[in-house]
Amino acid sequence: MVRFYVPYPSHPELTPRLRAQSSEARLYTFSQETKDKLRKFRLGTSRAQKPQAVIYQIDKKTMEIQQADEDTYSDIPSLADELPDHAPRFVLLSYPLTLDSGRLAVPYVMLYYLPVTCNNEVRMLYAGAKELMRNTAEVGRIIEIDSAEELDDIEARLKEHS
Repeated sequence: MVRFYVPYPSHPELTPRLRAQSSEARLYTFSQETKDKLRKFRLGTSRAQKPQAVIYQIDKKTMEIQQADEDTYSDIPSLADELPDHAPRFVLLSYPLTLDSGRLAVPYVMLYYLPVTCNNEVRMLYAGAKELMRNTAEVGRIIEIDSAEELDDIEARLKEHS
């Protein structure tokens, strides 16, 4: 059997289209409303005086990534209470803090909440969407957590990389 290697077309107009149609982009979807909410949240929290967080989930039937509820959480204990014990979530977090240098910063990150008790099917579903969610939400960094209790030291983790 003879096999031929056929490279992707290198035509300048075709290459971006091929990259844009990654497997994640074909499998998972965002409604225009969700994209608008993501943009509004990112822009609206850049000068926040207190933490702001929203929770996103994947609808397993439609494979649409959407906001889990209409709430914006402004304190970490309330956010921790809303995270399910056995299901992953993406949490967008804008967290104002004062760095050791005295400078004010408002890091905008995605918390990838993946409890150890969730099943492998759901684990893979969220793992496949992680980078697409990161890029669509335009966050600078992903912080992985596996329990709501890890939110207690989120400020220290944010300061590590700011």
